[in-house]
Parts: sequence; structure tokens; C-alpha cells
Amino acid sequence: MNKEQFHKVDNLRTPVVKVEKLIKVYKTGDSYLSVLNGLNLTVYRGETVAIVGKSGSGKSTLLNLIGGLDLPTDGTITVRGKSIENCKEDELSKFRNRYIGFIFQFHHLLSEFTVVENIMMPYLINNFDTYEAYKRSAELMELLGIYDKEHLKPNKLSGGECQRVAIARSLVNSPEIILADEPTGNLDEYTAEYTKKLLFNIVRKLHHTMIIVTHNRSIIKEANTAYFLNFGVLNDLLDRGI
Repeated sequence: MNKEQFHKVDNLRTPVVKVEKLIKVYKTGDSYLSVLNGLNLTVYRGETVAIVGKSGSGKSTLLNLIGGLDLPTDGTITVRGKSIENCKEDELSKFRNRYIGFIFQFHHLLSEFTVVENIMMPYLINNFDTYEAYKRSAELMELLGIYDKEHLKPNKLSGGECQRVAIARSLVNSPEIILADEPTGNLDEYTAEYTKKLLFNIVRKLHHTMIIVTHNRSIIKEANTAYFLNFGVLNDLLDRGI
């Protein structure tokens, strides 16, 4: 489903992320670096959005701001109807853990824990129901084809398997929003395509909204909407074959 078809589906036209006039400036000594310059973005519930741009253009910064990992210099960020730019850190932490799942280029798994323990951990942070945590984790491992790896530690897994564990971990709390930063960027072409298909299938199956930063052409074509980030603002990406 392309952007135009997606936005014609009335029951999906609920903005889950709305960014308005977003500005981010970093100060280093006496120097200032302007990364985002009045950026606007609206993402609808159930939509998959790809963002591309040159290295250093601010793609990861944008994801971090939407996910509450960083604070804007100016502008508003509304997630699920909640303005998050002025929230305190403890409030943001609870909000992130409940509603947002992060997937990074590097899996960041905890080496001393098994696959299932890594996946269960976000759920156990705010819940003490070990049985429910395992049940959720087992369902995701089955969907992602890593159920037989549950008792292995990360050093016994391939790169693609580690990334699938990271995807399962990001989904265990059933977040409404997935923020993915180059999730296939560290994988070979075959594994990247396989992982992409799994990710999109499971996101759509579970009706999540996803914003994904990528240079992967296959991902760009698969997304409902694609933007190019340049000079701190977003523009529609008209050529999906870049």
C-alpha cells in the first residue's frame, strides 16, 4: 500500500506522532551546530515511514527526539496525544518503556544473558509476571524463527539472529511505535532482506506504527511513506529507487 492509498483509509488516519517546527541545535564550546531547522512530520497509526538522508543529516537525532532520548531546542513533539518535550526523565522513561520500541543498527544484546532473557527484560522492568513475560517472548521467538535459540547466549548466534533477538526485545511490551535506526545496516545483503521481510511482516501483523531510518532501497520501497532529510527539514522522497 503506497502513501496515497494508505492515507485514504479513514480508520487509520489517527496521528500517533506529530512533530511541529522542530529545532535541534548542539553547542560545542563556542560553536553551534544546527541539525534540525523547523522540521514537521505527521505519522498515522499503522503507518510505516522511511527516512533517508546523508550521514550527519540528523536522522538519528530525529528518532532520539521522538523517542524521548534527547530534548529539542525548540518545537513540539506529540506522541499518542502527549507532548513529551517538557516531560521529566522518570516520566519519559516509563512512557518509552510502555509505548515505544527501539531497534538499532547494532543489536546491543546483553552478553551474559540468554536469548529469552534478553527479550523478556523490557517487560520485566515494569512487570513482575515472569510467566507472562516468557509467554510474550516465546510468541515473538516463534514469529521471528529463533525459538530454538532461546537458551543460547549472543556469542553463539549469527549477526542476523542477534538482530532478530533485538527486534523481539523491542516488541515484547507490545509498543504502539517502533523506532528503527538502520536495523539492517550491519547485515549482509541476504540477511538484510530476510530480516526486513520479518520486521515488516510482524509490524503489520501486530498493527504497529514504524519510523525507520535507512539506506536500504528495499526498505524504502516497502514503506508506506518515504522522506528525504536535508538541511534539517523533511521532503517527500519522490524517487524510491535511490
